[in-house]
Amino acid sequence: MAHFNPTKIILSKTVNLQDQQAKGRDVPEQQFSNGQPRTFNLDLLFDTYDTDKIPKEKVTVHTGKLDKLTIVSESLHRPPICELSWGLWVFFEGILEKLDHEYTLFMEDGTPVRATSKCVFKEYYSNPKDQQWQNRQSADVAKQRVVKRGDTLSSIAAEEYLDAGLWRPIADQNGLDDPFNLTPGMPLLIPTVTLRRTGRA
Repeated sequence: MAHFNPTKIILSKTVNLQDQQAKGRDVPEQQFSNGQPRTFNLDLLFDTYDTDKIPKEKVTVHTGKLDKLTIVSESLHRPPICELSWGLWVFFEGILEKLDHEYTLFMEDGTPVRATSKCVFKEYYSNPKDQQWQNRQSADVAKQRVVKRGDTLSSIAAEEYLDAGLWRPIADQNGLDDPFNLTPGMPLLIPTVTLRRTGRA
């Protein structure tokens, strides 16, 4: 968790179009090929100077946690997938593709105490999950599922409705007051909802 909220976040999306040969056309017809994963850029500020601690703690205790997100897991054969959230809203899932640390303040002994970490995340979904994004019929039928360890209502809503913000219908249907108080093994009824057709949040 960063010490300060970012001043801005940048989400980018690219699609690939192929020009179709057409003699004499100024603007040839284009055919959709495929989409590219979204990228998510943000700058995170870490500061260990503006504290009461003496001596000052190295800011690398915080930036080092980001470094670990770029290391390939031996079991997964890729870096870990990051779930970025603000409160209950999970708005991006992907891999930390590029990371730059800019150290801007040092103590007399060279200890770095302030840094800006420039992060570029690339969207990552498994093939089944990407296909689920393209087929939204599953939310038109009520169903039941069993809570797994680590589940939250927002993560379940993201899987079932493709929108983590739609956790409240599940809470209301199951009489849950605390969206985080889920017990592994408990059954949940997943009600039908009307999904927005404007794409991913």
